[in-house]
Amino acid sequence: MTEVSSADGGSFRRETEQVVNEIAQEFRTLDDGAAWFSGLSPARRQDVLREVAGCAMQANIMPADGRSGVTRSGVKPTANPSVMICMDPPRYSFAGLPADEHVKAFRVLVSVFTIADTRRRKTHCKGTCGHTWHHPPTLTVEL
Repeated sequence: MTEVSSADGGSFRRETEQVVNEIAQEFRTLDDGAAWFSGLSPARRQDVLREVAGCAMQANIMPADGRSGVTRSGVKPTANPSVMICMDPPRYSFAGLPADEHVKAFRVLVSVFTIADTRRRKTHCKGTCGHTWHHPPTLTVEL
């Protein structure tokens, strides 16, 4: 994958949104998403972590979502990202973690978002959803 220039930051945000929503809606696996994420520069990884943390906040994650998401992510419950998302209230400063924890943070954040967003799609958006992020074009972002 080729990274976009800083002038094309909007395109990169859309790509991030698409990848995250494809994972959340099971069009892409978490492992595939983590591989995409791992191929980014450290600065882009931080951008993605900020973006996904914002998605998780907007999905109004609940304490149970954090615990279920950690289990789903495959990350140890004692790892920093796991502890942060399970705090009450959750901490979202994942981009500030050391670079060697970014992949874990991505896996935790996307997993928690998946659980919260799935609940919202089944309740708030059932049958009447007009949110573009709930209808991503399938697998248009190359890995």
